[in-house]
Amino acid sequence: MKKIQVLGTGCPKCRKLAENAEAAAKAAGIEYSLEKVTSINDIMKFGVMLTPALAVDGVVKVCGKVPGVDEIRAILS
Repeated sequence: MKKIQVLGTGCPKCRKLAENAEAAAKAAGIEYSLEKVTSINDIMKFGVMLTPALAVDGVVKVCGKVPGVDEIRAILS
């Protein structure tokens, strides 16, 4: 099971990233859990300075932008 984490304070871009990540995981047919990390302190523990960010299994893959569903699907594969 993949652990997908969306790092951000809940802004519209953060919500869009969460939607795209969920759609990508469903399209890829993988088992996943989606967690929204909204605490600034928790986000900083990842070393992220720009949000939104996407982490997969605890590793930051995208930072400071909202990738499309296809791009996230490629990351998850």
